[in-house]
This record gives sequence, C-alpha cells and structure tokens, in this order.
Amino acid sequence: MRNRRIWTGLAFVSPWIAGFLLFAVYPLLSVAYDSLCDYSVLRPGFFVGARNYSDLAGDGAFWLALGNSLFFAAVYLPLSLGSALLLSLLLHIRLPGRGILRTIYFLPTVVPMVCLAVIWQWLLRGDGGLINALFDPLLRLVNHLTGGHLRAPNWLMEPGPARMALVMASLWTIGNSVLIFLAALHDVPMHLYESAEIDGATSVQKYIHITLPSISPVIFYCLVSGLIGCLQTFAIPFILTGGHDGPDRSLLFLSTYIFQNAFVYWNMGYACAVAMVLFGIVLLFTFILVRWSAKRIHISAD
Repeated sequence: MRNRRIWTGLAFVSPWIAGFLLFAVYPLLSVAYDSLCDYSVLRPGFFVGARNYSDLAGDGAFWLALGNSLFFAAVYLPLSLGSALLLSLLLHIRLPGRGILRTIYFLPTVVPMVCLAVIWQWLLRGDGGLINALFDPLLRLVNHLTGGHLRAPNWLMEPGPARMALVMASLWTIGNSVLIFLAALHDVPMHLYESAEIDGATSVQKYIHITLPSISPVIFYCLVSGLIGCLQTFAIPFILTGGHDGPDRSLLFLSTYIFQNAFVYWNMGYACAVAMVLFGIVLLFTFILVRWSAKRIHISAD
C-alpha cells in the first residue's frame, strides 16, 4: 500500500518533474558545457577548457558590466524595498479611495516591460521630454533669482543622469512588492498592537518592534527576488539606450553583455561563460543572504 501511494504521488508530480528537468536542469547543464567550448551557433563548437573563463579575467568590458550591475543593485534595491514598504503602510490605512490607489500603484506592473521602457524613453528625452519640460520653468526661475546657470540634465546622454534615469524607470515596477507587503500586513496579529498600546507604545515603536519583525520573512523574500532581478536587468536599459551601452557604457550590464556576445558577436561559448559567472554571483549572494538572515527572520508560531 505504501509503495502504491508513492508511485501514485510520483505520477501526479511527474509533469512538474519533467518540466523541471527539461526547462531548468538541461539548459543549465547545456550552458555549463558550452561555456567550455568555442561555439558560435553557426558552426559546431569544440572544447577549449577554461579558456573562456581566463579571457574573462582580462576583459575590461566584463568587469565594467559587473560593476554597473552591482552598483544598480546597491542603489535600486534599498530604494525599491523602502518605497514599497512605505506605500504598503500608507495603503494599509483605512482611507477613502484606497482601493483605487492600490490599483493605480499596481497598474504599471501589468504593462509589458518594453512598453514601459519606451514610455520612459519619451519622458526622459533631453529635447522635448516631459520631465525636462516640467523642470525647465523651475530652473529658469532659480537661475533668474540666483544668477546661476542650472540646466535640466540630458538624461540618456550623460553617465550619471543615465543611471538615475534607469533607477526612476525601474521603480515603476514595485507594484508587486507593494501588493505582497499589503498581504503580509493583513496577517500581523492585531493583539500585538493592542498589547503595545496598553504599554504606551507609539506608532513608530509599534512599526519597528511589531510590524517589521512580523513581516520579516516577506521582506526577506522580496530582498532575494529583488536582488536576482537587479542582477538580471536587461529590457529597460536595452530599450532606453536603443540597444547600445549608454553614455560611457554606463548602462552596460551583465545580461546585456551576454546578449551582445551571443547574438551580436556570435560568440556563444563566451556568452555562456558570462552567464555561468552571473549564475555563480546570484548563488553566492543568495547564500550570503540566507546565512545572514538565519537569526534575523521572525517566524510566527500562529
């Protein structure tokens, strides 16, 4: 009877197992093997060992893409998590029209990423873009009063503003995190707040000592998934730059570099090596976060 139940269970999960092996394990093993080959897609590859990885060590473009990816993650991740937490707290308050506001904040996440990037490309144009059109009158007034020479940045043509533009465009997609945090806030036990009020706790103290620990597993999930998304960012910078690397290659990321090597230079083996390095970086950071959070995540006993 026990064996029969095991085989019945395996039969039910077999479609998932087959899909996992076919669409996850096999591609990973294939990429790992191709990273050890000189392979251009257009002709059969041949084994070259670790040559692609040794070439990476002296590849300035690879290190630049890695630095840009890590910098973007370091800037965007705290901003996105902080903004999502703040918005979820505001939307959790019982205010008139909060259902409409929740819909408004979530709507950008259902817009295809390419469409979102095209919209921001139009907004950020240096000549005639809506954002600069809003800034120009204010800057002219400030210049008139102070005698200065301030000007609106040419967002997509200067390295610093280009990075800021990418962060602004990417922050439009925090609606999913807001929704997840809202769901977590609804699960915080009310008796904890009531006990804190009896003890004279302020709203800030309740937020720090009750809300954040109670939703810490959700924060950790959003942190890990957000980090993986940051390191794999591709569509928005690719569209904003028109398929290029941005000013002074400031918007060259590892995912972009993988695409260029694979489908522009037809150096698929080298692209696979970069992809495996990216996979290793994601694995390393995820492992560090899991170990770091082991004693910092509060698991409710409810």
